[in-house]
Amino acid sequence: MSSELFLNKIRDRKGARHCRKTVGRGIGSGKGKTSGRGGKGQTARSGVSIGGFEGGQTPIYRRMPKRGFNHAHLNRTYELDFNKINRIIKNGLLPEDKTINKELLVKIGYVPKYIKHINLIANGTLEQSINVCVCKATNKAKEILKASGSTLKECRATACEVTSETKE
Repeated sequence: MSSELFLNKIRDRKGARHCRKTVGRGIGSGKGKTSGRGGKGQTARSGVSIGGFEGGQTPIYRRMPKRGFNHAHLNRTYELDFNKINRIIKNGLLPEDKTINKELLVKIGYVPKYIKHINLIANGTLEQSINVCVCKATNKAKEILKASGSTLKECRATACEVTSETKE
């Protein structure tokens, strides 16, 4: 036996390929008459599957209670707090005009594009004076902004149109 390899001598290993069983060719073949499908009925036919059939009883997907609902017109909100604002400032992601709004948060990757409202909540303390444009702010958050000398613009519309401006 030579150690050379020839393309015309390449073969599969023994047992790597199997021939399909010939069915419906008489009793002697072992798969005659019904071709291994049993008697009559749904499973004896081709192209039929019984997926979630449980023998006639009510299926489990109908017995279990239905929970949850994804509202198509839900206004998805993002809660912005002072710890996140401090992280933005610390990482150098705040531009020169020092205004934090939805467009900036989307641009730096803090908020997905589908978020419609930004809510400011009072979590943490503010280290630096900044301008904030959000849809809503809690009373405690307004107090913290006022104490740090920051300005708050509350825009009620989804497009962040400034409807009321308060110098706090």
